[in-house]
Amino acid sequence: MLMLSLIRPLAAVVPWTLKLGTWALARSLCMPEPVVHETSVFVFAHVQTFENKVGKSLCPRRLLRRLRAWLHS
Repeated sequence: MLMLSLIRPLAAVVPWTLKLGTWALARSLCMPEPVVHETSVFVFAHVQTFENKVGKSLCPRRLLRRLRAWLHS
């Protein structure tokens, strides 16, 4: 019960914090908030796609195996 009483205020603050961050970024860039929000969604989608493509080759297990093989040779 104690954990639930700690999580609820945090869950209420998160959307407000995101809104404040978007507002602050929009003010610093002199852009409207919706444009900043949509741009961030667009950038996130592209970064996610890149990470999915490159992430397979940068898998920590695969890199560890390659490093061990390189050190043994």
